[in-house]
Amino acid sequence: MSEQVLVETADRIRTIRFNRPAKKNALTQDMYDAAAEALESADTDPSVRVSIITGTDGVFTAGNDIVDFTQRPPDFSEHDIPPVRRFMLALLNAQKPVVAAVDGLAIGIGVTMLLHCDLVVASDRAVFKTPFVDLALAPEFASSQLMPRIFGHAVAAELLLLGDTWDATRARETGLVNRVTEPGKLDETASFIAAILAAKAPTSLKASKALMRTPVESIEDRMDRENAIFASQLQSPEFAEAAGAFLERRAPDFDKLG
Repeated sequence: MSEQVLVETADRIRTIRFNRPAKKNALTQDMYDAAAEALESADTDPSVRVSIITGTDGVFTAGNDIVDFTQRPPDFSEHDIPPVRRFMLALLNAQKPVVAAVDGLAIGIGVTMLLHCDLVVASDRAVFKTPFVDLALAPEFASSQLMPRIFGHAVAAELLLLGDTWDATRARETGLVNRVTEPGKLDETASFIAAILAAKAPTSLKASKALMRTPVESIEDRMDRENAIFASQLQSPEFAEAAGAFLERRAPDFDKLG
């Protein structure tokens, strides 16, 4: 792993921390590779149930490192996947829940990646901005589709066309983030949420996440898809443990299932 991306796994939670504070955690291609590796391996590591993506004190990420991208622009037509696309795909396809913890600056992909996280916690000093048009660029990471869908066209245009800056309150009001907390309690809040997720039935959690991210289909087709998973889960060791715990009035222990 890059020293500019710190990865730690403890108590079933993997923390992926952008660690380049002198450059406001601006992301280089090497950092994208390291973060992608951490997300990809989390999906295959049975000791990991949840991942947290975060930055350093006062800075989540200022977005792409312009110098790095100018000197080594990603070629999306290449046979090999550029590091930034590898990271995007790793986050997009993550089977296990991903929680983002945002303190201070979240610029460009520092905002658009949040659309692909499952839950987002921000400090009350977080600042969100997507200056793509201001840099003569275009939106990225499917934000041109996801933002209008989540926020509505008019609100999405504030970020993507005007390049407005949102504070944590505005981000919470629009649904970009789930919770706002004091900077000193950000890591604790994110870890608390991650611990709740980590204690839940892992197969059920992955199935629920996959369902929520399945493209829109007819209500009947979605019911059939859900019913098939529901029926499968009824026969699972996870359900047996959950049902037994309910009847015995105790907390379920899914760790003992392996």
